[in-house]
Amino acid sequence: MKAFVESRFGLVLLVLIALGALYGVAHMTRPAPARPPVAQPRKVAVESVRTVCPAPRGDKVSVLGTGPTKVGSATVDGRGTLWRKTVKDTGPLVVSGAGGLEAGHGARVTKGDERGLSGVRCTEPAATTWLVGPGPSAAKVVLHLANADSAPAVAEILLYSGEGTVATDAATGIVIKPGEHRDIDLKTLAPSATVLAVGVTTTGGRLAVAARASLDGRGVDWLPASTPPATRVVVPGIPAGGGRRDLLVAAPGETDAVVRVQAVTEDGAYAMKGRETVEVPAGSVAVLELTSGLDGQAAALVLTSEVPVVAGVIIAGPGERQDVAFTAGTAPLDLGSTVADNGKGSKLVLTALNGPGSVRVQIMPDKGKPPAAFTVDLPASRTRNVKLKAKGPFAVVVTPVSGQVYGGRVTAERLKSGLLITARPLAPARTWAMLPTLTGSPAVVLP
Repeated sequence: MKAFVESRFGLVLLVLIALGALYGVAHMTRPAPARPPVAQPRKVAVESVRTVCPAPRGDKVSVLGTGPTKVGSATVDGRGTLWRKTVKDTGPLVVSGAGGLEAGHGARVTKGDERGLSGVRCTEPAATTWLVGPGPSAAKVVLHLANADSAPAVAEILLYSGEGTVATDAATGIVIKPGEHRDIDLKTLAPSATVLAVGVTTTGGRLAVAARASLDGRGVDWLPASTPPATRVVVPGIPAGGGRRDLLVAAPGETDAVVRVQAVTEDGAYAMKGRETVEVPAGSVAVLELTSGLDGQAAALVLTSEVPVVAGVIIAGPGERQDVAFTAGTAPLDLGSTVADNGKGSKLVLTALNGPGSVRVQIMPDKGKPPAAFTVDLPASRTRNVKLKAKGPFAVVVTPVSGQVYGGRVTAERLKSGLLITARPLAPARTWAMLPTLTGSPAVVLP
């Protein structure tokens, strides 16, 4: 050993072994490198908007723009003023302008089978749209598909009923050329369904999608678009008052869903006794009656499930003659929201989740100077009604201030024969958009 150490080669080898041992210990004990921060979506301004108002047919169309706005073939000055006019077109009306544009139309009928208040938000072309509501055996439901783009669209209509998935060749390969539209009576696709979830997807191009439901003298309204299937769905904007409330939940996948249901009312958040969960077989729609569980209070519903679901609520008005309204799953008011078509009897139904929240509300009348904006503060896990006051028709702009807030807009008119009502969840405004951050990856070029 002494001879080995004294040799020049042996000494060098021992030094190398010692250095290797030190390097190994340092490598094993060094702290793990910090993970790079997760890229967050970027909030960017929307530069231009194109929306489609489905089949006005004599409805009052309301448009709130931020600059010159094209309504059909006419150009109007939409800079912060509400434009409102009766439009008799039986086909879709295209409205386009700068970011922040909002449009909608509605009608008021007091007699006959079409009695009721109805309203619809003019919709943007999209690759996927979901709707939930009554089926053709309970109502006349007409699906409106319009192609406002310059490329043809090829659509497939996915249909889910209380009995399961509805398969029909007539719902696939639907080609709609640029500038064309198609109205489809869902009785031709699912005649026996009492409730339906409808998903319209395109394999090429985009479509503006809407649906109108008429319950043969028991009310009429348009179905609002719902958020796509998700494991957490919030359905806001359920008004206070009498009448039946039915929750519709669809599980469009291949796995059964057990959905937990929580009500968030004016009194707080709670699981309704006997209605804590709803079981939804795969590919079908389940109905949960909530009238006594909500006890006439304004509310939002929070649904959680391990399986993605889509949901909406049917709201029936009280009285000798009923009207009907609909609300559906929607996103929080992180990007704000605007409703262009409001009037006497309009109010907001706002809910704060995961802590307190607040929003700023601005009314934009069709005539005169807008009043001062006001702030609405919401306690955690509470729902609040906010009356909207204006002389004549008006638009309402809701801007987030703090917290996570969801909402809906309800318009009601009380007649001797019963309540007229229409409802709509507050969908994200078209002022801002969240864009995902792009990151480089070798997977893009590797086989």
